[in-house]
Amino acid sequence: MNENNVIISVDKVSMMFNICGERIDSLKEYIIKLLKGNLMYEEFWALKDISFEVKRGEKIGIVGLNGSGKSTLLKLISGVMKPTKGKIKVNGSIAPLIELGAGFDANLSAEENIYLNGAILGYTDQQIKERYDEIIKFAELERFEKVAIKNFSSGMIARLGFAIATSNIPDILVVDEILSVGDFEFQQKCYDRMKKMTDLGTTVLFVSHSPNQVKEICEKVIWIQNGHMVEIGDSKYILEKYMSKGN
Repeated sequence: MNENNVIISVDKVSMMFNICGERIDSLKEYIIKLLKGNLMYEEFWALKDISFEVKRGEKIGIVGLNGSGKSTLLKLISGVMKPTKGKIKVNGSIAPLIELGAGFDANLSAEENIYLNGAILGYTDQQIKERYDEIIKFAELERFEKVAIKNFSSGMIARLGFAIATSNIPDILVVDEILSVGDFEFQQKCYDRMKKMTDLGTTVLFVSHSPNQVKEICEKVIWIQNGHMVEIGDSKYILEKYMSKGN
């Protein structure tokens, strides 16, 4: 594979979390055990020895049961977390649609959060100003731009988060179950915007529990099970195997 055409390289990546192996009933008890060095942890490997490459412009689906490691993999690729082992190389800008609204301040208005979240995503003030009206319009929040988002519904927050993250056309779009958020009309708007991006050459990593959505959007699929990569290949072929296992 031509290295210049590889936009994402995941090389023998593993991710381990420490899980507390005992019940602790109070903060005081936790602090005492921590200071005494008596906290007992269990190792949990969310991902184990994952390797693959993604070419520019490819649309890759990631499937697997809950807890298989899909979201962890997307967070590692997006730079939200660092792998315990292995290397990840990304050659381009990323719009991570993983936890919409995760970077919002509930006490700030929609307007203020657009500037805050835009800065987190790497947008300049000028870029945000140029895109502000379009963001508000796409999120359908014209009447609520001065309202603190603590008063928003989850659907309103999702619309705002999606509108901000996709106001720029990135090299890589990372999507985790976003098309299951909100009502049908919002889902269709999300899909139409994603389609526009992919038509312009944006690379897509897409996680969904809907095989039909994955098949419609993606040309290749990565199947993950219990933190291990089972197989990667043509979307129709992999999805048929995945579904035949009773998932």
